[in-house]
Amino acid sequence: MGIAALVLLCLLAAAGLIGFVYIKEKTLPPQQESDVIIVLGAQVKPDGTPSEALRRRLTAALETYRQHRQIIIVCGAQGGNEPRAEGDVMRDWLIDAGVPQEDVIAETASFNTRQNLDYAKAIMEHRGLTQALVVTSDYHVARALELCRQAGIRATGKGSPSKPEYFIKNHFREGLSWIKFWLESML
Repeated sequence: MGIAALVLLCLLAAAGLIGFVYIKEKTLPPQQESDVIIVLGAQVKPDGTPSEALRRRLTAALETYRQHRQIIIVCGAQGGNEPRAEGDVMRDWLIDAGVPQEDVIAETASFNTRQNLDYAKAIMEHRGLTQALVVTSDYHVARALELCRQAGIRATGKGSPSKPEYFIKNHFREGLSWIKFWLESML
């Protein structure tokens, strides 16, 4: 097999992954009533403010909260290059936006989506909450819902819009995350 054929094969595989994620994103089940909103974490900037992706997730969650008041669980630990835990930054952002402190629970121990949802489930069970709306970036919702299913969380999802200029990068990375998800699910 020549180099050109190998490059073409790799490009086709990448296009297939991107297409798969896009189709999953566009064929989500309809949102249902929820009694809790789970917001998955994303990067916190060095100045302690939410990244653009995280701000978009929070804005999407806030829109839903304003339509129907419910508990919001914000998830995420402190990454190595973050000044504070993602959950704490998200909680403060929502409170600053007018959400009462008693309606926001910061989960700050999780380092990935699977952990986000496992810890959120424990909070849900402790509070008697049964139906979640998972808010994350648009390209990430479908896999997050599969992880909810594995964790035993009844959930639907809401995707926050991503910046169009990151479409290929985000969808390709998410495609690789799907491969990891399938491999972990088989083990």
